[in-house]
Amino acid sequence: MVKHRVVFINLLTVLAFTAGCLPGEREPADPTDAVTTKPEPAQAKPNLFEPIQVEPNEAKFVEAEPNEIGRTELEPNEIEFPKVEPNAPEPKVFEPNVIEPNKAEPNKINVKPEPNEVKPPPKVTFHDKFAGILSEFVDDKGMVDYRRLKQKRARLKQLLKEFAELNRNEYNSWSKEDKIAFWINAYNMQMLKIIIDNYPIDSYWLLHPFSGWEPDSIKHINKRIGGINKQKFLIMDEVFTLPEVEQRFFRKEFDEPRAFLALSYATLTTPPLRNEPYYGDKLYKQLDDQAKKFFSNPLAFKIDRKKQKIYLSVILQPTWFGNEFIRKYGTDKKFKDQKPAVRAVLSFLTNYISGQDKQFLEVENYSVEYMIYNWRLNDSSEK
Repeated sequence: MVKHRVVFINLLTVLAFTAGCLPGEREPADPTDAVTTKPEPAQAKPNLFEPIQVEPNEAKFVEAEPNEIGRTELEPNEIEFPKVEPNAPEPKVFEPNVIEPNKAEPNKINVKPEPNEVKPPPKVTFHDKFAGILSEFVDDKGMVDYRRLKQKRARLKQLLKEFAELNRNEYNSWSKEDKIAFWINAYNMQMLKIIIDNYPIDSYWLLHPFSGWEPDSIKHINKRIGGINKQKFLIMDEVFTLPEVEQRFFRKEFDEPRAFLALSYATLTTPPLRNEPYYGDKLYKQLDDQAKKFFSNPLAFKIDRKKQKIYLSVILQPTWFGNEFIRKYGTDKKFKDQKPAVRAVLSFLTNYISGQDKQFLEVENYSVEYMIYNWRLNDSSEK
């Protein structure tokens, strides 16, 4: 409204100024005109200073709506700003999923095991008790210095006491592999005790001429004590014999035929005694290595290509340990002209011999024979 009044007053001022300069207000240029010219009858001149009467609302002005400033001006609240929505975050300022929920950096304190993560059982240290005596008195070929070991019989006796006093609950907490290792170690340590308790063999020289046995044959000890297999010992406060350990654990409970090649019978025919204990965490590797060593001995495996014959250790006969290999190594695809127990042993054997020997066993024609048992003691003692 203030602007309208200003415009109106300015318009009146212009009109007044213009009226003051009209010809009727000037003096006549010719004086005669003033004499001869009579004044017109009194006629009311318009009062130029009076405001022009304008009927209300008839002034022709460009009417504008309140708050409307020209056509080029924006509507109220339409001032242009950068096109950013109110309270809208800048793009990529807070990107979702930058850190996934429950995702932690490795090696942090808050790292939790995956669900159902199975932790390996703790290592059984019981087997370590026998490492010293085996490494000291047994060489890498499985030969034993019985003479020196006999001088340490008290030490061996103390170690065997560990087997007798072992808590069965502790034993039951072990893995299958540690249990197998335990019984192999127990068997071999008991065999060592039986030998040194009756060593030296040559003290029975009077028997030699009549028996026909070698002077260092273990048969002398066997006869002297009424049978090695009848000797009793304690394991976890329970009485056992060597055949009972074989039957109960290696034939029935564990069904692991390779374990039979880890048992020492203190002779040159049977598998060599290792100079380390068996351990559950590396049992299968040890058993494979033991089988490879055993079959590298010509008293355990030999091929005669000229005669087309295969010679195997007598302990692999079906009536000894041969039948124990059928369940895991039996086959009807190879060695078809052999009996099931022989096929199983040959199938097992091919895992530990050269490729050339393996091919001969698989495709050639041959007969299988078993070697004569060598009862000589596995003794490396200096005479």
